[in-house]
Amino acid sequence: MPNTTPAPVVFTEATLTAAQELLAESYGSVWIGPSGEESSGEAVARHLEAAVALLDKDGWIRIHTYNRTQSSRGVDADLADDESMTVKQMLRALLRFVRTEIESDIDLDLRRTLSTALRHVGEDGAHGDTDTAVVAGYVLDRLIQAHTGSASARATAWAERQHRTHADITALLCAGARFARTYGPAAVPVRAA
Repeated sequence: MPNTTPAPVVFTEATLTAAQELLAESYGSVWIGPSGEESSGEAVARHLEAAVALLDKDGWIRIHTYNRTQSSRGVDADLADDESMTVKQMLRALLRFVRTEIESDIDLDLRRTLSTALRHVGEDGAHGDTDTAVVAGYVLDRLIQAHTGSASARATAWAERQHRTHADITALLCAGARFARTYGPAAVPVRAA
């Protein structure tokens, strides 16, 4: 049977140049995050590289599904709403449910999607923050727009396509880091008051 695994996506220098042109045409600066402050290209690149390391360590998953109707221990997630139950019976059922859910959380799937990896790096604080997470998302969006030729393309949706691979996501994040270092603003010097 022939191998039908798609080749990993490659982001060329031409794609980075096209993304820079899109960046120049953008309304407002994509380098300014929710705080209102500008993030340097180097800070965004570090954030993106930390996301690669996180995905390599914990694994990547295209999407998370939360369609559980039972916990891992078989307790019905739809607790009984039976009017004949006493308060004591309801509390016991609720406590039993919470206990089994806490115990089942030990076996959590640590794999992350693209968006959760970016967010978790920002929440960790060692390699980024909320601003660099948001700005990294803007940068990745411009790369995907340049890659696909679609002005409405978004990196998160692109990463969630069924045929996407961990290698594709790593290639995108590494291209984003190269882009940020090449085209990002220089760090703004802090002035003494």
